[in-house]
Amino acid sequence: MSEPGSPVEAALPGARPVEVSERVVLLDALRGFALWGVFMSNSLMWLSGRVLLPPDVAKAQSAPWLEQVVGALFQLFVAQKFIAIFSFLFGLGFSIQFARAEARGTSLVPLYRRRLLVLLGIGIAHALVLWTGDILISYALVGFVLMAFRASSNRKVLFWAVGLITVMPFLVPAAIRYVPVLLHGAEAAEAAVKATQARNLALFADTLAALSSDSIWTTQTGNARFFLSFFGREYRQVQWLSLILGRFLLGLLAGRLLLLQNVEAHRPLLRRILGWGLAVGLVLNGTGFVLYRLNAAGVLAWEPRSPAMLVLNGLQEPGYIAMGAAYVAAFALLFQRERWRRWLGVLTHVGRMALTNYLMQSAVSIWIYDGWGLGFIGKLPPSRIVVITCSVFAAQVVLSRLWLTYFRFGPVEWLWRSLTYGKVQPMRRLVGEGGGAGVSAS
Repeated sequence: MSEPGSPVEAALPGARPVEVSERVVLLDALRGFALWGVFMSNSLMWLSGRVLLPPDVAKAQSAPWLEQVVGALFQLFVAQKFIAIFSFLFGLGFSIQFARAEARGTSLVPLYRRRLLVLLGIGIAHALVLWTGDILISYALVGFVLMAFRASSNRKVLFWAVGLITVMPFLVPAAIRYVPVLLHGAEAAEAAVKATQARNLALFADTLAALSSDSIWTTQTGNARFFLSFFGREYRQVQWLSLILGRFLLGLLAGRLLLLQNVEAHRPLLRRILGWGLAVGLVLNGTGFVLYRLNAAGVLAWEPRSPAMLVLNGLQEPGYIAMGAAYVAAFALLFQRERWRRWLGVLTHVGRMALTNYLMQSAVSIWIYDGWGLGFIGKLPPSRIVVITCSVFAAQVVLSRLWLTYFRFGPVEWLWRSLTYGKVQPMRRLVGEGGGAGVSAS
């Protein structure tokens, strides 16, 4: 509870959680769609333990033709595209919240700061207790930076968004590659790189061994050690946080332009985004996919830290954004058709409970993969991981609809709102209350 006279309490008379009737259905369905893709990416890379495997073991698992097809489809159409959409929606939600507060003549700043602090706490608990690959910490930290743009012009927001997305993927890796050479010399810099690589390989091996244990204490302490070993130590965190901010800013701009709140008015623009997004995304990410494969086969023989690889890696982020934008445009346009709305609308409830479902995915997955559960960590090929992931998500779709039949929020969303507003929020639905949908920004 906030103290009497605190900024949070002062904001409460004008600031409140968004009512069901105020929600934008499309945004929740789109968030549910993004959540599926994020879960797929997390499962194939981290939750299943594949990223922790020695390279030769992971390569052997992906050797059969079916696994190669699954891997190719994942790299081309899923990897990084859905987390880009998820981040975009966070920025769009930010825009909606501040626009509504401005329309009411109130300041949302104190309340939003508290909202981010609560999200940060949930993220830290998630990373230390459940799974190290938490995104909530990054969202909360970057959210404080996003607040600095709340009064910026659209031109400034666009300038920073494009700059972060197109410049940082080149600037940070180049700095990591060449600054140590300038400061310490090429030989010392290379020795430092090899030492870091050896330390990371040892950490990956130790973490895989811990997660394979039949002791839940061993698996979760191993998870926590992995998180503490990487968080804040990797210079690439700067690049990652910058890219998240760029995606947030694109969402902020889209929210201001009412791009998804009024799809009919922006139908021509969304069609152009769909066409250009697919074209640019497929060219950049498709070319990258082919060149990575040729390099892995020894045809190109580019070193991982060579200038050619730095350029190739840097070009992938704009491709992710372009492809993600195409997905958003296609989803929004299809959602305007009654038949498609019925099909895509099944994602609405899972999107309304996105935070709860995100944490649930971690909890269920560590039971499936870690040694104290079913013990599949590092043992399954991509195709089986896809089946498991889709099955778990399908169950979440059903459970989310059932839960929201009786309750206003998901359980974690309820906790988030209650802590943010400093008082317990009403949880159960009233008799006769509607069950609309849409993740708004509150």
